[in-house]
Amino acid sequence: MEKKPVKKEYSNGEVTVTWEPHKCIHSANCVKGLPKVFDANKKPWIDPMGATTEEIVKQIQKCPSGALGYYFEEGKSTERNQEAEQLVEVIPNGPLMVYGNLKVQLSDGSTKMQHKVSAFCRCGQSQNKPFCDGTHKKIDFKG
Repeated sequence: MEKKPVKKEYSNGEVTVTWEPHKCIHSANCVKGLPKVFDANKKPWIDPMGATTEEIVKQIQKCPSGALGYYFEEGKSTERNQEAEQLVEVIPNGPLMVYGNLKVQLSDGSTKMQHKVSAFCRCGQSQNKPFCDGTHKKIDFKG
């Protein structure tokens, strides 16, 4: 029997933060960017009462893997403005970050919609290609 991926939720009454650990590439953007909410040394590690809803949403939108998400209690969409401009950033010794809404064509011919931030592998060793899975840190990728 196939195990269903874990998805945890944490609410402050206005917004619910979702976390899917199997997607996380451990960039630590969340922990560095908003430590009052995201603290890896605490259980649970997400405290949605630690900041305003606006601050939480802004930080989640910087998650490169999509492991963090959110939805508003009244069920509003979590997708950003569809006309958002794309931005590409090369992270030294790390992934290629693409900000904005994308349609990614995968090697099997299927497509996947990506929103917010996408991290693409540059080291060639990811087990989740074309996306980064954090392997560049393990192999000491330079580039």
